[in-house]
Amino acid sequence: MPKAVVLLSGGLDSTTVLYQARFDGFDCYALSFDYQQRHQKELAAARKVAQAAQVSEHRVVAFDLRSWGGSALTDSSIDLPIEREIRQMAQEIPVTYVPARNTIFLSFALAYAEAMQASRVYLGVNALDYSGYPDCRPAYITAMQQVFDLGTKQGLSGNGIQIAAPLINLHKTEIIQLGNRLGVSWADTWSCYDGGELACGVCDSCQLRLAAFAELGLVDPVVYR
Repeated sequence: MPKAVVLLSGGLDSTTVLYQARFDGFDCYALSFDYQQRHQKELAAARKVAQAAQVSEHRVVAFDLRSWGGSALTDSSIDLPIEREIRQMAQEIPVTYVPARNTIFLSFALAYAEAMQASRVYLGVNALDYSGYPDCRPAYITAMQQVFDLGTKQGLSGNGIQIAAPLINLHKTEIIQLGNRLGVSWADTWSCYDGGELACGVCDSCQLRLAAFAELGLVDPVVYR
């Protein structure tokens, strides 16, 4: 069975991607990151999801980005945007953007994948409902694929590692529908940026999630305060 590394945050998108990779016939190795993000609870969710999906291995890579600043997710002095209209969210790069985060994550994933001779790296970037993030766009994935091809022994040998971003052109409602077909347990996932014990319901991530469930006439099983 071919191997795949799956970037797993524990959120709605990355969980759906993990289940998609499993459906695609891959032996899945989940990779999560503890970069001292304010929403540490997502790591507990990632562990639950990885266990439920019966991945072959789940690794958590730890490093601290708090001293670098530059993001509301790593600097508690920067307020999270709350109660924004969804149409406002994609108008500019939000303060929840972590500088070069996906490049950092994909670099680790590439090294991990090549070390085990995996053939694919899956990630849950989405360019429609959060197009404000520059490292979630198709052009970025195309550029990173070139890095994968040119920067590894496996790539130069003609047996390169492919980046799979199956959600990149899906709306959040479509992602939920896909996850439902794949058997995702949404109660195990975590999307809130706030860092509390209960999801806040008012940060951008919560609002996008809640709006998508509501549009589909579904109830989000995650408890909100």
